[in-house]
Amino acid sequence: MMRSAYWLIRYRVCSVVSPLRSRRFAKRTKRGSNNVMRRLLCIALLLLSSLSTVAQEAAGAAQDDAAASYPPIALVTENYPPFNMLARNGQITGISTDIVRALMERNQIQNELSLLPWNRAYNQAQTEVNTGVYSTTRTEERESLFKWVSPLTENKWVFLAMSDSDIKISSLEEAKQYRIGAYRGDATALFLADQGFELDLVRRDELNARKLARGRIDLWATGHLLGPYLAKKEGVGALKEVLTFKRTVMGIAFHPDTPSSLIDLLNSSLKEMYRDGSIDQITAKYR
Repeated sequence: MMRSAYWLIRYRVCSVVSPLRSRRFAKRTKRGSNNVMRRLLCIALLLLSSLSTVAQEAAGAAQDDAAASYPPIALVTENYPPFNMLARNGQITGISTDIVRALMERNQIQNELSLLPWNRAYNQAQTEVNTGVYSTTRTEERESLFKWVSPLTENKWVFLAMSDSDIKISSLEEAKQYRIGAYRGDATALFLADQGFELDLVRRDELNARKLARGRIDLWATGHLLGPYLAKKEGVGALKEVLTFKRTVMGIAFHPDTPSSLIDLLNSSLKEMYRDGSIDQITAKYR
């Protein structure tokens, strides 16, 4: 009787304790599973971070290798404000120059920048490999002479007159009756010559500002930003635009034997600079 009572009590106690143990075991098991999942998640995140770092380093190394595979390039330009010009501190600056510098820096391309008379700069890009001249107007006649990185910027060709002039024209044909000054070797002058104009040519465009002020020419064929800039520098009074006769784009004209892969790389980076707002930021500094 006593033994039967003992086993009955033990059975009932065990029946109560066993579910408690089961629940505790289940909790410990669940807690352990959660810890394992956390550890696995941390490991996965660490692996992803490591792979990202490796990928970035590989991309950087590839860019460094690509840049190192190109020889140093010579970049030549002229004084053509506000696109390229010599600042008071002796540094070459301007809208196009700042774009070109940023372009080279992005791709870690070694380069040397020089400011020369236009004809000399233009001829150097035609005769010396790995040389580029900017800001070069991209015309049909020049297209096959170079490999192009463009557009660096846009430009308008205009006829300027003194602000008190009574000249009014609406076409190139009407302009032919006037004395027109232009810059020797410049794309503007070449274009007008092809249209049958007889031009009064000078070796420096700022001389046209003086000639216009003194009445030696009636109209000045130049860029819409360049002309007023040079006139102000020469102390010439207010000018006015009489006619916009052509809209153009300007770029870097490279010697035709410059590696095509380099040209493609620079054009791709230039497009990215337009997309990310870098071009707008540079241009805004000169407005």
